[in-house]
Amino acid sequence: MIGSDQQADQVQALQEEVAQLRRALTSHALVDQAIGVLITVGGLRPEQGWDVLKHVSQHTNTKLREVARCLVQWPASRQLPEVIREALPAAMAHARSRAADADAVVQEAEAEVPCGQAV
Repeated sequence: MIGSDQQADQVQALQEEVAQLRRALTSHALVDQAIGVLITVGGLRPEQGWDVLKHVSQHTNTKLREVARCLVQWPASRQLPEVIREALPAAMAHARSRAADADAVVQEAEAEVPCGQAV
């Protein structure tokens, strides 16, 4: 049988885990919304939006969820923190160039095997 101290510890651990999961869900939703802003404003694909968020976060030393929060508020407030505003063009260019490189690799691979022919 589990002692009352162990039960209290388990309850506390579970409460902490639930709180962490709730924060993660909120952060995930915020990141998804920020990616949506980048898709709309920048004409990016979802994976490019994710790359932009990571790039801005890493190059500005700003937590990813904070970058996401600022981007989600941007359309309504028309304001971005200067550090994010300055990093955004380079991050978008970086994401576009990575996507262009990936597209070139796919096109090269597709050119090697004509459709309808056995491999």
